[in-house]
Amino acid sequence: MGEASSDDFCHCQGCLGKYSLLRDEENPQMAKFERRLPCFGCGIGWSSFLLGFLCPLLWYYATILYFCNYYKRDPRERPGLAASAIAAAFFTTATVITLSIVLIIWATE
Repeated sequence: MGEASSDDFCHCQGCLGKYSLLRDEENPQMAKFERRLPCFGCGIGWSSFLLGFLCPLLWYYATILYFCNYYKRDPRERPGLAASAIAAAFFTTATVITLSIVLIIWATE
């Protein structure tokens, strides 16, 4: 990025010019991603993934957000939403297999 001009430095009393502003000259849109993610900084995707172990419906909620391209608002959400979608697929598969086995055993008795 090179040298920062004197206009790029913070002029508040606490900093006294020690810190420069973070900006990407090539892509000014990146400045909007400097804010924290929702859900304590983890993002909706990772929060849904972790809380999905307690309530698997959250995996399905995150899967819907993933397929509706919610991550286009903030690309940092994409990995967490994808992980929740994969967890939902595994949970659904495991549930179908378990119920099939239970029904087969119940039908043979």
